[in-house]
Amino acid sequence: MAATGTTTSTEKGRRIVGAERQTLAKDLVKRYNGGESIRSLAASTGRSYGFIHRVLTESGVQLRQRGGARRRKKS
Repeated sequence: MAATGTTTSTEKGRRIVGAERQTLAKDLVKRYNGGESIRSLAASTGRSYGFIHRVLTESGVQLRQRGGARRRKKS
C-alpha cells in the first residue's frame, strides 16, 4: 500500500500490522488533522469507525469533540 493509497479500500477484516499500519496511521493522522472526519476516513479506506478511532488514538492524536470543526462556542 502506498502512502497515498488509503483512498482505496483494503480487504475487510484483514489485519494491518507493521510498516503498512505505520504508513496508514501517518496518512490518517495527516488527513484527520486536515479536517476530515473519522467517518469519512473509514468510508474511504474501507475500515470501520472503531479501527480508525483506535489507530488515531494509538498515534497520540487529540480527537475533536462531537460536531468537529463546524461547532462554534456561544458568545
